[in-house]
Amino acid sequence: MSATAPQGAAAGPLTAAQAARRERVLRAALDLAAEGGYDAVQMRTVATRSEVALGTIYRYFSSKDHLLAAALVTWTNDLERRVARRPPKGRTPADRVGDVLERATQAMERQPMLTEAVILAISSPDPGAASCQGEVAGSMARVMDRAMPDDLDPGVRADVARVLNFVWYGALLGWVNGWSGTDSVADEIRNATRLLLDQFG
Repeated sequence: MSATAPQGAAAGPLTAAQAARRERVLRAALDLAAEGGYDAVQMRTVATRSEVALGTIYRYFSSKDHLLAAALVTWTNDLERRVARRPPKGRTPADRVGDVLERATQAMERQPMLTEAVILAISSPDPGAASCQGEVAGSMARVMDRAMPDDLDPGVRADVARVLNFVWYGALLGWVNGWSGTDSVADEIRNATRLLLDQFG
């Protein structure tokens, strides 16, 4: 099945070869960000690392922030697959949702430069980056949905996931900007999950 180009880049479906090139570009951006943070991701360097022509990269991604935001989409999709393979643990819904969010946070803590790069990019007003925000939120909502009670009203599930996504993102933003430490991220997640989900057992 063919992929579709992201908003802000060339429109229309991608061929298998184009999708493979786009994936190489995304993985190169993730690797560079993990090695050197936001400033290390330069479009020419990405082109060299991925062995994809610079002009081709700009057909997929309108800017550096668009590229890094799309790389965060890739990262959250990877997280979604990992959670599917290893389901959430915990006695209560709050425990289980907290488990998946803390696992996501721990993965980001292990790569602080990458985290800084993608959080700064997804926060950008750049239209290409903004086009990725919904995809990231959707992926994180599906991750959290796996941990919620099966009998919980779908509207409530969606509302809880949206609020927790904002809490998680806000806590990460505070961390990468130096407003708080990594312990604060975990504390905010635990507090929010309990406030929202303890009522459901």
